[in-house]
Amino acid sequence: MKALVKEKAEIGLHLKDVEVPKVGDNDVLIKVKSTAICGTDLHIWNWDSWASKAIKPPLTLGHEFMGTIHKVGTNVDRFRIGERVSVESHIVGNRSRNARAGRLHLDPDTINLGVDRNGAFAEFVCVPQSNIVPLPDEVNDSIGSILDPFGNAVHASLSFDLAGEDVLITGAGPIGIMSAAIAIHVGARNVLLTDINDERLKLAKKVCATEVLNPSKSSIKDKMEEMGLREGFDVGLEMSGSEIALKDMIQNMMMGGNIALLGLPSTPINLDISEIIFKALNIKAIYGREIFETWYKGLALLQSGLDIKNVITHEFHYSDYEKAFDLLNQGKAGKVILKW
Repeated sequence: MKALVKEKAEIGLHLKDVEVPKVGDNDVLIKVKSTAICGTDLHIWNWDSWASKAIKPPLTLGHEFMGTIHKVGTNVDRFRIGERVSVESHIVGNRSRNARAGRLHLDPDTINLGVDRNGAFAEFVCVPQSNIVPLPDEVNDSIGSILDPFGNAVHASLSFDLAGEDVLITGAGPIGIMSAAIAIHVGARNVLLTDINDERLKLAKKVCATEVLNPSKSSIKDKMEEMGLREGFDVGLEMSGSEIALKDMIQNMMMGGNIALLGLPSTPINLDISEIIFKALNIKAIYGREIFETWYKGLALLQSGLDIKNVITHEFHYSDYEKAFDLLNQGKAGKVILKW
């Protein structure tokens, strides 16, 4: 089968012929139809400092995808051949305190598809049956391939009650944009999305009716006053990993406000913790999804009418993968899909 492989410790990927994965007794072999490129994949493509420490070539990349069930192991009786599915990319253990308590997303023994083991940038991928998520008919193939990052947005956004609240989101990447759409869909009163990339802000307006701001051109405080907010934002969703963005957020939160942190900083952040203490802010770190509650919530949001299709800006045949990664490296795309 064809697969996109990080073959060596260098920039880029190679399209190679590799063996179809073997199916264990509790495994499901999926014929991949649609994959999305994640920021993690971009880090691995560029072979940055994180990738050079975390990745052991050769490795097939990819963890955002959907496909159809092609073959099942002898112990698998919950799924049928040809069924449309997506997959939770965190393959968890069963020994830790968190895993045994049902907090699967906090299991320290987690193995990540496309990072720690061969992933889905391939014609076939094999995963444990426990990671399979059937797709409803209302979710098309392209949307089905971005449910992993959508789940990050759902997990972060629904960490706090948003109904009637004023929400500040810093970072208008695909997850930040989807978070804005979620906040509006569940009844937030005001949603402001900030980014220093005007193209991302334009894309956000195509996805949902959020307010947008480039903080390099005008201040969040002035925009907040223009929106009629006197005490600050109730909920903050930090999606950029930027020290400046996080500090801006803290300064513009109301007393006792709630902040979810999802964006990963590229370098350590210098932060005055006293600002958090004196505002009595509640901080929650977001990692992955709450397995599998986030999947249920996310699919329910889509079935109830949440529309995120415009966050997908480009779709390519997998053989055009170099064009796809080039667009992302230039910052000229939202979610980019590879079709298999």
